[in-house]
Amino acid sequence: MKNGKSGLYDDLKRQILTMELDPDQDLDEVSLGERYGLSRTPVREIFRRLEGEGYIDIRANRGARVSPMNHQMLRHFFLVAPMIYAAIGRLAVQNFKPKQLSDLKDTQERFRTASVTGEALSMVLENNRFHEIIGEMSGNAYLQSSLGRLLIDHARIGHTFFHPRNDDMRKRLRLSVDHHDGFIAAISSHDEDTVVRLVFEHWELSRESMEMFIAPQGMKADALVETPATVVASARGLN
Repeated sequence: MKNGKSGLYDDLKRQILTMELDPDQDLDEVSLGERYGLSRTPVREIFRRLEGEGYIDIRANRGARVSPMNHQMLRHFFLVAPMIYAAIGRLAVQNFKPKQLSDLKDTQERFRTASVTGEALSMVLENNRFHEIIGEMSGNAYLQSSLGRLLIDHARIGHTFFHPRNDDMRKRLRLSVDHHDGFIAAISSHDEDTVVRLVFEHWELSRESMEMFIAPQGMKADALVETPATVVASARGLN
């Protein structure tokens, strides 16, 4: 554990993404300040920063809590995620910079290594970073903000994906690694259509794995987005 503001910020993000802190869990600014050697003012500054990024809620007279994941929020997540990912994928192809592509490749190698060694924490964080970089490639502040919020819940909902318990789950994990390789190749060759196709294949893989464990009956990502073609059309409309 690192001390200071950066340590508190980094640790809270990691603990929220990896479900070490449960959704809706209260955060005690006094105990956190003591643990990280901070007064209340810098702790509150970190809380406000994390609230702006979607990691926590700050309630009047009730303090801070980890952002909840109720039924309505999960439904919204499943409905809008593929549209956001597809739009970002297209813009990433159009706007990426060589340094970003290099960072994406490095992140993928760390993700690949973690998938082989079974380091679940590293897989969660490197997978999250992989998709963050694609968001940065898009160069669109509005979509990046939406993606950041989606990735928080994507990591929390799908954390079991990185704890494979059987051969089927391990096969899905290997396919996820292959999808990442495909994203890198398609972005490198400026192939928008392949990126969008991979977005939907990757989303379906994630969705099936998440629904296997947490999604309530009847909650389907295609309730409003009936076909990939519909979402592709929506994504094109954002360009």
